[in-house]
Amino acid sequence: MTKLKTKSLRTTAFIKLTMRNIIILLITTLLLSCSGDAQIYPDKNWTTHRNPSIACWGETERMNFTRHIIDSTNITGLVIVHKGKIVLEYGDIEENSYIASCRKSVLAMLFGNYIENSTLDLNKTLEDLNIEDVSKLFPIEKKATLKNLISARSGVYLNGSNGGDFRRYAPERGSVEPGTHWLYSNWDFNVAGHIFEQETNSNIYDEIESQLAIPLQMEDWDKSLQAKNGNHEVSKFPVYHMWFSTRDMARIGLLMLRKGKWNDKQVIPEKRVVEIIKQRTSYVEAQKSVPLLKEDDMDLGYGYMWWLIENTDDYRLKNAYSAQGALGQNITVYPEIDVVLAFKTKSNYRRRNSIPTQMNVIRKAVEIYSPQ
Repeated sequence: MTKLKTKSLRTTAFIKLTMRNIIILLITTLLLSCSGDAQIYPDKNWTTHRNPSIACWGETERMNFTRHIIDSTNITGLVIVHKGKIVLEYGDIEENSYIASCRKSVLAMLFGNYIENSTLDLNKTLEDLNIEDVSKLFPIEKKATLKNLISARSGVYLNGSNGGDFRRYAPERGSVEPGTHWLYSNWDFNVAGHIFEQETNSNIYDEIESQLAIPLQMEDWDKSLQAKNGNHEVSKFPVYHMWFSTRDMARIGLLMLRKGKWNDKQVIPEKRVVEIIKQRTSYVEAQKSVPLLKEDDMDLGYGYMWWLIENTDDYRLKNAYSAQGALGQNITVYPEIDVVLAFKTKSNYRRRNSIPTQMNVIRKAVEIYSPQ
């Protein structure tokens, strides 16, 4: 009996040890699936994760988030990408439509290679670049540099050829030294687009195709849809509008997340991506210049034509940044958790999402992800 009892105890201990090892293995596998460093890229088509729940995107949470999008927003297409795979999609992610001010963030990416090879010099002034407009620039305004333009700190408070900015908060013309005051102004961004084409002898849309659409194997890019416009009686610098699909917007976000690298190719110099998302204006200064930003339900600083998410206690939002456009166009990158969010509201439907609504989506999208 003693021998049998001893043998039974050994068997029980062995089973417990085996079960313990299995549990440890399962937990390790789960943690690796949630937080591993593997970098996956889509080829001609996105890969959809077969079981997002294993990757820590709970099924109930995903269903609740989708219900929120349906019931509380006018979003027409949305994708969440984790480690290069789609873990959630909603609506029509294939249709090309107007992306509003996300265009500025795309332009910032196009600058990278040309800054690196010295074709573009961020320290050149408007005077150096022979910039003049319908309303003549003051001498102090001509001192503004290309760097000032792409960081929205030019001190030039002329009307752009289109609306949709915060010029109503502008100080008096000529009262601000370039570089010392932030103001989100379409004049700055439109002139930055003009300078890009002037200095590179290239068209913005050709550059999107060669620098982004082709290397990233965009599925829906259509150069024939792209068009500039604007009121040239107000300003001679046009708006370089852009049309993208939601899933191609996600590719742009993934390229930024990977610091300009796509598979084995460095599409944009890494240090230029770092410069793009480096803080040029804190959320405190931005809200002081434009008090309306205090109502946005998220504290946003500014880099080079990308918005920076600041002052957050949620580790998932730490160091996150966004391309944002009117109506509800958005690309948000969450570096701490290897996630990209892209969503849009097709302008033809004449429906919009308020800024607080968009900020809420940015927050709720990653609240689904729970690796603990």
